[in-house]
Amino acid sequence: MFYLSLIEHTLRLPPHILHLPVDEAIKSELETLFLDKVIAKLGLCISVYDIRSIKGGFIFPGDGASTYTVEFRLIVFRPFVGEIIVAKLKESDASGLRLSLGFFDDIYIPVHLLPTPSRFEAIPNTRNQGRWIWDFGDAEEAQSEEPRFVIDGSDPIKFRVDSVIYPSIPLEQPEDSKPFAPMVITGTINYDGLGPVSWWEEAEMIQEDE
Repeated sequence: MFYLSLIEHTLRLPPHILHLPVDEAIKSELETLFLDKVIAKLGLCISVYDIRSIKGGFIFPGDGASTYTVEFRLIVFRPFVGEIIVAKLKESDASGLRLSLGFFDDIYIPVHLLPTPSRFEAIPNTRNQGRWIWDFGDAEEAQSEEPRFVIDGSDPIKFRVDSVIYPSIPLEQPEDSKPFAPMVITGTINYDGLGPVSWWEEAEMIQEDE
C-alpha cells in the first residue's frame, strides 16, 4: 500500500527561503510541490522520506533564485489490485458506496461489486442518500424478521482493491459533476470476509455457539 519512490527533480528555490540551510530549504520546497499530490502511475505523495543528493545551486541571469538538481525519496500511497484494505464509510447512495482512509477519499464500491443480493433503502427527504442492505439467505429469509446485514457506517469496512486508475484531466467539466479526482480506487466487498467487520465477527460468534 505504501512505497518508497526515488525521484530526480530540478528545483528552483525562491529568494525568500535562501536564508535557510540548503537541505532544509529544499525539503520545505519539495513538500510544497509534492505532498498531497497525485503523480500518475506512481500514487499519492504522503511524505518526503529523505534527500539522497543535491547538485547545482546555479543562479541564472535575471533570476534571484537558485536552481538545484535533487534526488530524493517519497513515501507514496499506491494500493495494488487484490490488496485488502480497511476504510470508513463516507457516503452511501443509489450508485454504491464511497469510502475514506482519512487521507484519501476517492474509493468507490459500485453496485455490481456489493454482496449479492443487496438493496438500497433511501432515507426520506434526502437527495439520493440512504443505506445498503445485504439480504443474506434465500428470498423467504429476506422477508422474515431475521437480522439484516446493514452498511450504515457504524463500523470499519474491509474491501478488496479491484482497480486503480489515473483519469486524464478533463478540458471541461459540467457544473453539477463531482470534483475531479486524479486517482480513483474501485473496490469490491462481494467476497467472504469483506464488508463491515462486524458481519464476520457475528458469524464467528454464531459458529462458536454451535
